[in-house]
Amino acid sequence: MRVVIFAILVAIGALCGSAAVATADTKLLIKTRTYNITGATGAALVEAMDRNGPKHGFMTRAIADTSYTVRWHLSTSRTDGVCRLRQVDGVLDLTYTYPRLASPAARALERRWKRFFAGVRAHEETHGRIARRMMAATARSIRNLERADNWFCTGTRREARRRINSFYAEYEAKQNAFDAREHRDGGHVEHLVDALIKP
Repeated sequence: MRVVIFAILVAIGALCGSAAVATADTKLLIKTRTYNITGATGAALVEAMDRNGPKHGFMTRAIADTSYTVRWHLSTSRTDGVCRLRQVDGVLDLTYTYPRLASPAARALERRWKRFFAGVRAHEETHGRIARRMMAATARSIRNLERADNWFCTGTRREARRRINSFYAEYEAKQNAFDAREHRDGGHVEHLVDALIKP
């Protein structure tokens, strides 16, 4: 499950003279959270994840979760009737939530758990990579945006928001397609759970 929050902040500047060179910077912040599970068998661990995992909708829980917030700060300038994005700063704040084995396990179960957890982590980190690609593609799209506009650069800001939302929709579709492949019957997630349960 992914929870995405956007914030777009626009600073309006009325710079005169030569146009400023547009700059773009994206920052990545990563946090990792865990929830504890215990159990003497693979099936017991799966049941513990079903009870304690991050919420996925109203009634179900996920094994793990990738959530993120996206913030954009866009500074505009206007010269000779043309508005330009002078500075584009984006922040992607990623939070991963994983299960943590909170009690000692038998050696065979611990080996299966480590393989299972490596697969879960790889899945969630793929969601993180897709989000990072979204940020990079969005920054490339808007960093050189310019257009004839009014004193308030209304159309320029509107076009920046449109592009940001368009890239979000495109990459959210990629996130959903990845989840659909991974969670389908007989897919990677099912294999991970089966390998954890079966000795």
